[in-house]
Amino acid sequence: MALLEVRGLFKAYGGLTVLDGVDLSVSPLTIHAVIGPNGAGKTTLLNCVSGVVAPERGEIAIHGTRIDGLHPHRRTAMGVGRTFQNIRLFGGMTALENVLVGRYCRTSAGLLRTWLCPPLRELREEAAARRRAEELLAQVGLAGRANEMVEGFPLGDQRRVEIARALATDPRVLLLDEPAAGMNAAEKRGMNGLIREIVAGGRTVVLVEHDIDLVMDLSDLITVLNFGEKIAEGKPADIRRDPQVIQAYLGAEA
Repeated sequence: MALLEVRGLFKAYGGLTVLDGVDLSVSPLTIHAVIGPNGAGKTTLLNCVSGVVAPERGEIAIHGTRIDGLHPHRRTAMGVGRTFQNIRLFGGMTALENVLVGRYCRTSAGLLRTWLCPPLRELREEAAARRRAEELLAQVGLAGRANEMVEGFPLGDQRRVEIARALATDPRVLLLDEPAAGMNAAEKRGMNGLIREIVAGGRTVVLVEHDIDLVMDLSDLITVLNFGEKIAEGKPADIRRDPQVIQAYLGAEA
């Protein structure tokens, strides 16, 4: 059974159709990339899956359970984590505090209550949440920077904090929206390794990314969108040779 199943997803803004009957089937423990030119509907697809926007038609399921009628926080509880193309961190908070916000959905009392009036059980829960947040910051390469304000971090490190925050929700499927955007070659190599490590740790990744070399190296399967429609799907080697994909997106030099 697919971990994430999207069927017949349709989304329009006014008279502009952004997704037109898109299907997507993501197998467990894989890296499934979604690529296409600007305006193809990639981020809108992630927004629909995570509940940021509601499609007009279509179904979304996690392990066979429909989630398309749920609010975003309920989808998070069901195992959908994500990052954003435009980074959405709390600039006035530390890296640790940002990751703890992601851990909120896996605490029984809620982090706000544990900070305000903590009995013993909640103190233990807070300590466990902090340990997990510190572990995740170390996993993304930010050990020792937990107490620094994220507004002073370079772009690449901010993206890593956002990934750590998403991982703090214990997602079954992690939606990464252009995680390598704005990174130099060395940072992209580090991101490649981090994504591989995330999958090796038992997660499934849906990757939207414009860096074709990164996509081709990482992906188990690639879905290609163009003007809101799926025009191809297959393994990286097949996608590189697909005439429709070459014409719409990759170009003759790919």
